[in-house]
Amino acid sequence: MPAIAPLLPKRQALAWLAAACTAVAGSGPASAGETDGAYPERTVTLVVPFTPGTSADIIARVIGPRLAERWKVAVVTENRPGAGGNIGAELVARAAPDGYTLLMTATAFGTTPVINRHTPFDPIKSFRPIGLAATSAMALVAPGKLPAQSVQDLIQLARAQPGKLNYASPGTGTAQHLAMELLKQSAQLDMVHIPYKGTAGALTDIMGGHAQAMVTSLGAATPFLQSGQLKALAVMSKNRVPELPGTSTVVEQGHPELVVDTWYGLLAPANTPDAIIGKWNKDLNALLRDPDVIASLKNQGLVATGGTPQELGALIQSELARWAKVVAAAKIAAD
Repeated sequence: MPAIAPLLPKRQALAWLAAACTAVAGSGPASAGETDGAYPERTVTLVVPFTPGTSADIIARVIGPRLAERWKVAVVTENRPGAGGNIGAELVARAAPDGYTLLMTATAFGTTPVINRHTPFDPIKSFRPIGLAATSAMALVAPGKLPAQSVQDLIQLARAQPGKLNYASPGTGTAQHLAMELLKQSAQLDMVHIPYKGTAGALTDIMGGHAQAMVTSLGAATPFLQSGQLKALAVMSKNRVPELPGTSTVVEQGHPELVVDTWYGLLAPANTPDAIIGKWNKDLNALLRDPDVIASLKNQGLVATGGTPQELGALIQSELARWAKVVAAAKIAAD
């Protein structure tokens, strides 16, 4: 069994948050007027720290060729999966800050560092944010036969049977795991976590009644929701989603503290010049307004987002702070 990493020390968590405030405040505007006309002159690599076919990979492969067409240089996607995204992130953190090696990451970037103190980079100091590329919704699901139709119904079932209800996740420390822990802590529930090695096994056991709840992506759950093997108790976003128009959100159900979206963002190594950050932000946002890009991402259950470097920096800061509290309260450690 792999060694279990100790919990993130409180002093280190506070140091990260202080550094985040400084980094976000000092990142400066992404001014389109300050771009370096010579950039880019050669191949640009988008490092995806996950396997091919994942959402971050899809986003990189949607925007890469379009940027290549604009810039007249190759923009390639390189998958460097492993260690919850740490392998690819470390590669970019150690890359030259010249705009030719960038990171297309996801929600795990805001969760892995607060679970494993041995993360080989600092999520704030080692990077400069460029922009939020996309988001995707998740849902709280349950077996089709479970006598619950809402978050409150599940809470009542769990309170009536403390320690008897199980919830599944695709692995310890994943966003889905932490979202369920957030529900447990918010409602003061006693439920048992059953981690799986991936989403497929977790959903199979949910449908078989071996676990009673799970937070999962809509893309993974939709076929089973349509067949009735699963039911959606709530969408974990602020707004309803087209895929489940009849399912209310956690906000509508009176639980705004449970809003959890999956996000995907683009980062550069620390010390990357403002001009390069500005050019990337300008062109990324332009692509994310393109109808073809919007449609391509929508077909994968993704919402093209965009925004400023400061907004992505603030999101990462808030994610680290939020999940550090959840992890500490639940005493979660890496597998």
